[in-house]
Amino acid sequence: MSKNNLVVINPNSELVEAAGVSTWMQRIRPHWKGKQLVQRVERLLATDPSSACQRIFNASIHDLREKVIVAGVDLASEAAKQHKLPPITKAEDVEDYSVLRLIDLTYRMGILSRPEYKRLLRAYDIRKDLEHEDDEYEAGIEDCVYIFATCIDVVLSKDPLHLIKLTDVKQIIEQPSPAALNESLTEEYKHAPQPRQHEIFKFLVSTALNKAQPDIVQQNSFNALFTLRPHTHTQVLLDASKELVDQIGKKAPELRVARVALAAGLFPYLRKAQVKELFAAYLERMKQVGYQWRKNADHGELLRNLQELGGLEHVPDQMLPEYLEWLLLCYIGEPGRYGAGYNRKVFYSNVGAPLVRDIIKESKRPLAKEMESLRKSARMKLALADEHVARRFEAMVDEAQ
Repeated sequence: MSKNNLVVINPNSELVEAAGVSTWMQRIRPHWKGKQLVQRVERLLATDPSSACQRIFNASIHDLREKVIVAGVDLASEAAKQHKLPPITKAEDVEDYSVLRLIDLTYRMGILSRPEYKRLLRAYDIRKDLEHEDDEYEAGIEDCVYIFATCIDVVLSKDPLHLIKLTDVKQIIEQPSPAALNESLTEEYKHAPQPRQHEIFKFLVSTALNKAQPDIVQQNSFNALFTLRPHTHTQVLLDASKELVDQIGKKAPELRVARVALAAGLFPYLRKAQVKELFAAYLERMKQVGYQWRKNADHGELLRNLQELGGLEHVPDQMLPEYLEWLLLCYIGEPGRYGAGYNRKVFYSNVGAPLVRDIIKESKRPLAKEMESLRKSARMKLALADEHVARRFEAMVDEAQ
């Protein structure tokens, strides 16, 4: 063999191999495995592990640039603006980003998680040391292994994010018939970065509250909010709640606004004074309608609206006794055995009673003690004087235990 064909094996190559770098290389996704840059890395591993490290890092940076473009220039532009990074208006601007700025951008866009971001920054620092390798600094095996493991695990093994777009959601909710987000879109939303979630969530809240939109579009938006709420970043909820509170102003929210706030998970962020005024007004409405069985026809809408406000979940503590008393009196009814219903021992609202039972059963608040206290109220004493009505009260207390 001629001298020109000799390959000098780096003494560190066996240690690099023993550390499992070849196994890591197998995890690189096919899109990158066939590229010359990665093939060059494989050849360099045996002769110059330090150069191989630098090239695998370069490959991961190229991959990140591609992933930014796939995720969307609009998203990159918004992330850059929010976090004071160099402006992005077109795909070519991403190519001009320095390595460090690019790592920051991909983290801010949600392409990298915070732990992945920290790992890649550490790999970046090691790579800088490798570039200036001399007598004072020589790359160790642990450096090579760290760079390979990080670049492949965090970047090169992962497919680009095909993010959900606002147009995907609009296309569904603006249909002229009941429509819901499918599982695929919900999953994409779950993994979407914060700016994209905020864009979609803000649109849905606005559409659900827009009286100018057809009822079916408002309802589809409402349903979409309910579906996406568990997968929404906390910061998105905070930002959306601030916008909603500003929109409401100092007055109590309308029923439809409160309903949307509850579906979107924004209700807990409303001002306490607003919530108190909302439930005080609703209690007055309940009193105006009345709990008597003769008001049976009005109880359906009244109590279903209360359910959409969360039932008793968000009722201020000081109002809970009055709410609960009204509901119990509606449920237990009054003595019967007269008129056309002579055979009925108790007259109660056929529409209201089942809804009251659901509201009380579904409440996460402890209600049994409050019910016991209500025995002493004048109206409840009068109602419970009848043994058949009293039995309905006891049955409800038992269910609340």
